[in-house]
Amino acid sequence: MLYFLFLPLLAVTQEGDQDSFAVKFGGFIKNDFFYDTRQVVAAREGHFLLWPAKPSLDQDGHDINDVPSLNFLSIQTRLNAAFTAPDVKGFKITGMVEGAFFGHTNPDINGFRLRHAFVRLQRNSSEFLFGQFWNPLFITSTFPDVVSFNTGVPFQPFSRNPQIRYTFSTNGISLVAAALSQRDFANVGPAGASSVYLRNAATPDLHLQLHYKLSKPDNPVSLTTGAAIAWKKIVPELVTPQGYKTNASVSGTSFSGYARLDLPSLIVKAQYVLGQNANDLLMIGGYGVLRETDQVRGIREYAPLKTQQLWLEAHTTGKVFQSGIFIAVSENLGATTDLLPGTTVTGLGTDIKSLFRVSPRIFYNLGKARFALECEYTRASFGTVDIDQQRRGIPVDVENVTNLRLLFAVYYFI
Repeated sequence: MLYFLFLPLLAVTQEGDQDSFAVKFGGFIKNDFFYDTRQVVAAREGHFLLWPAKPSLDQDGHDINDVPSLNFLSIQTRLNAAFTAPDVKGFKITGMVEGAFFGHTNPDINGFRLRHAFVRLQRNSSEFLFGQFWNPLFITSTFPDVVSFNTGVPFQPFSRNPQIRYTFSTNGISLVAAALSQRDFANVGPAGASSVYLRNAATPDLHLQLHYKLSKPDNPVSLTTGAAIAWKKIVPELVTPQGYKTNASVSGTSFSGYARLDLPSLIVKAQYVLGQNANDLLMIGGYGVLRETDQVRGIREYAPLKTQQLWLEAHTTGKVFQSGIFIAVSENLGATTDLLPGTTVTGLGTDIKSLFRVSPRIFYNLGKARFALECEYTRASFGTVDIDQQRRGIPVDVENVTNLRLLFAVYYFI
């Protein structure tokens, strides 16, 4: 599809100056074959797995979700086009468009979906990026290299956002500042997941990061570390249930730190995230009602829920055979302050107190083809959100539920 879309540009490149403008196509074909020991919370017919489904009992007390599932899908197949153009006033100008057949919603599965679309300008130590790209909390040099399309979600921040990003790099140090909106990945509010809450706050999602890479020429060992802070404000509603105008907002600050160690035959990665109302990153969390300032009109104040995530990964770097393991935990820390009794919380996975995952994997590379096998074990501790009993909204009376996913994948890299 991308080939035919950019065919006119490709023809111009072939007829004109090939050194001044170029288009390079890439991507991969991927087929996933997976089996789950129980029903799961996931997107696209089980493909993008989050966690095992909460028990749902029938009239005889049997868990309806305690049923295995099997599926084969090819929707992760991806195509991209990378563009280069002549330098202008010392700026190197590049761009990329990338999409996949993942669809926008479950009914749209197999539909072509935009992933990335950005323009990058580079000059000396500065880089400007305009367009849709990874959320800055998704560290492109340090993310889980798992077989599953969830890429470590919900322990790993995962989102692509329209944004303006500036990066300054010198002597192994990089400073990143960015302002983001939301599109495919958005906060959850009264009307479900939508970008309208951030838009109505009239303030972008703001990020600031510092990265450092320690490496020496001709030395295969290197260390990359970094720290990040992000601030975001949303307005859950413009009118109260009683029909009165409101602009009450909830803001949250998130922190992250990461490290990557490259050894001759092994790569070790880790990341910690302390998030507030970070469900737009596909992590558990949300917000609750702090107080009601006007009971007649239904005017409320809110407080964000906090969650912490930690993951660790190690994998070998062989050209033919590779192996790795991903281990992660997530914990619901509750609201930043006591919530209003008699209310509930809004967000994603707010009835989960903690999550745990371990997923070993092996790769076999055969030229441009890859065969991968992964065993992903996920445990979720579900509970009841009872603010009268637990004022911070941390689930109580928890019950552990587990799922084991066996995943076999076949890639062909274009």
